[in-house]
Amino acid sequence: MLKLYYNLISLNSRRVWISLLEKGLPFELVPMKLDGDQFQGEFLALNPFHQVPVLEDGGFVVVESLAILDYLEAKYPTPSLLPADPQMLGTVKMIELLTLTQMMPPMRPLMMNWMGFSQESPDKLQEAKQNIAQVLGFFESKLADRPYFGDQQLTLADIVAGTAIPFLPSMGLPLEDYPQLKDWCDRLMNRESWQQTQPTKKQITEFQTQMKILLSQRQ
Repeated sequence: MLKLYYNLISLNSRRVWISLLEKGLPFELVPMKLDGDQFQGEFLALNPFHQVPVLEDGGFVVVESLAILDYLEAKYPTPSLLPADPQMLGTVKMIELLTLTQMMPPMRPLMMNWMGFSQESPDKLQEAKQNIAQVLGFFESKLADRPYFGDQQLTLADIVAGTAIPFLPSMGLPLEDYPQLKDWCDRLMNRESWQQTQPTKKQITEFQTQMKILLSQRQ
């Protein structure tokens, strides 16, 4: 059976978790608290970079979320989470990579501020919002009037971007200027896989408390 090492609050973990659910694959969840358990020998043997997610498939181990998603798609192609049309496939891969390279980095200071882990300057937060807004505008144009980035089909693009964008309003970046993306977010949040993996407010608060304690111990 597939085994996923994950953390409830990790967006990287969640995109793999959702993909497993959407594919209907049997798998075992192995929770990681990230309170030091990621530095233990057993886990380091799987991932010496001490990060989640990690997927274990028999004796084969895959780290890095996009690599895991591609592995799952190649080994378990039904149902497919990639479109057959070359242009749609190009769009899907573009959205995946832009989410990681252009949207996630400026999201970090917003998230750190939102979680209470650091107090970022107003200028830095505003710069982050402007950078994210550029990405959202591009995504809005690529989504157009389609229900998903892969047209009528849920794809990896929706899963990768759709585990990050719905959190933006909580961080002070509402989606009212992006009506197509806003409707798309609502569509995703109604899917069982999103609802099943959505962290509760209690779980987020518990994670905040745990991380604040760990950060204070390192100072």
